[in-house]
Amino acid sequence: MERSNRRRVDQALMNAASIIQEQRQKILDEQQLTGKPLGKLLVEKGLVSEEKMISVMEKQLNITRVNLLSKEINYSIIDCIPIEMARRHKVIPLSTSSEKLVLVMADPLNLAAIDDVAMVSGREVVPVIASEIDIANALDHYCSMSAQGQKDHKEQKNSFDQKEKSPDMRSKVNDAPIVKMVNSMISRALEEEASDLHLEPTNEGLRIRMRVDGVLHDLAFPPRFKQDHIISRVKIMADLDIAEKRMAQDGNIQHEEDNKIINLRVSTMPTINGEKVVIRILERKKIILPLEKLGFSPANHRAFQRLLLNQSGMVLVTGPTGCGKTTTLYSALNYLNKPKDNIITVEDPVEYRLKGINQIQVNRRINRTFANTLRSILRQDPDIIMVGEIRDLETVKIATQAALTGHLVLSTLHTNSAAGAVARLTDMGLEPFMVTASTVGVVAQRLIRKICPHCIEEYHPDVEENHFYCKYFKKEPPSVLYRGAKCNRCNQTGYRGRTLIQELMVLNQDLQDLILQKAPALIIQQKAVEQGMLTLISDGLRCLEAGVTTVGEAVRATFSSVFDNEITGYAENSLFFARLHEESS
Repeated sequence: MERSNRRRVDQALMNAASIIQEQRQKILDEQQLTGKPLGKLLVEKGLVSEEKMISVMEKQLNITRVNLLSKEINYSIIDCIPIEMARRHKVIPLSTSSEKLVLVMADPLNLAAIDDVAMVSGREVVPVIASEIDIANALDHYCSMSAQGQKDHKEQKNSFDQKEKSPDMRSKVNDAPIVKMVNSMISRALEEEASDLHLEPTNEGLRIRMRVDGVLHDLAFPPRFKQDHIISRVKIMADLDIAEKRMAQDGNIQHEEDNKIINLRVSTMPTINGEKVVIRILERKKIILPLEKLGFSPANHRAFQRLLLNQSGMVLVTGPTGCGKTTTLYSALNYLNKPKDNIITVEDPVEYRLKGINQIQVNRRINRTFANTLRSILRQDPDIIMVGEIRDLETVKIATQAALTGHLVLSTLHTNSAAGAVARLTDMGLEPFMVTASTVGVVAQRLIRKICPHCIEEYHPDVEENHFYCKYFKKEPPSVLYRGAKCNRCNQTGYRGRTLIQELMVLNQDLQDLILQKAPALIIQQKAVEQGMLTLISDGLRCLEAGVTTVGEAVRATFSSVFDNEITGYAENSLFFARLHEESS
């Protein structure tokens, strides 16, 4: 019976793959040689998607498909079989009765797995199907929860008894399963090197997502009745008022993981479905890096160091939200932090506390704005000043005055290019002569995802990609490019980790003359390029051809520069660009 089922499924999978007879025979030969299930082999070769394979099995075997992301798993049931067996066979128990065990399987035709589980559990096995990665994630979640269980008593906070909640509610919030779930969620995010955790209430339940390498991924989907308990647990850990649900709140958690203290910044926001919580994970090793580890090209690294050696003047770091501006500024401050200098920062908020540096957080409730704080800072005998963000004319005027009177000022702007920062300053109302007199350099940057080192592979670009490459990057593509084949270590994305690309514009006499003449940003950029500046696109190309990233990722990161610099040939390739952008996401 098992053989006939396997043959029927294999035939359906071959038909779904739509491959020629010669290729079909090669795959069958390889399948016989390796002993792998045909479906797994077709998925590995990219001839059939995992989604299609599961659909074929569901139909041919008439079994139920399970979405583990939306299922509430009773983790105590998993204990009925050894975890090593579950991992080996890629299975996870879902529910049980006195006689039967519902078993989620990646390959429901694996009779050896069914027999092993039946023997150990003493129950008849009823197989259902789910994706291999979802089963692996669920098992990881279970293991991390078990490991965290020993730490639960350490995680309790003295403030629990002081919260404005009923004893009944408090007992549910502090109940072991909720504590384990929240601790497991944070541990998983740290393990995956996520930057943020999102807890989003929906009509169906609490959607939990983590941002890894700038992209959000689903982590879990607990049922709706647990939503309030999970969010209240996080608020208690952050020392927030769990009775207040109508107003936004901010707090911090000092989380201990592997004998390290990690700061978690918690922000709550009321929505129509309940309170949304975002947890920003602040790890020193990610926020404060040596300058040489930021990802600057060798030439840009040397130029940036020279900018930081100025005794006065303003250095700006520009780019959209989430492009690593804070990391660049903190790394620069760490590089400049010497006992001989008085360094003061004004930030909104203070992301990380730096030893030896005086940090001030903006508080608009008491009128502690960037501008007002800057005035006070100038009376504190500073050598170096860092302004978290220049947002208005008042702030930029005080910052430029500080730069003109013997202080090195570091700050950020939201612009798409280095030359665009000049236009933004003049748009705010700053006179061109003030811009040239105060600003010494501008860095525009983006973060791009790196190809996963565990599944990197070579490929030859097709005709369409060759054409697009020539139009977008203004040169012929190499014969071989690189991409990630997608594996479990990169959560099937093909990417692992991020690095910087940037353009660095040093304001020399020629550029200052153009600014005084009120030349547009495009003319200023062209002059800077003539004098050796690498644009964002050029630096993205450098990483692309070095095998660090992919075409799609380089295009995604530099997309805004296409419009800033009016690169020709974009419109006729817009569909292909959309394809690359989709693949990159």
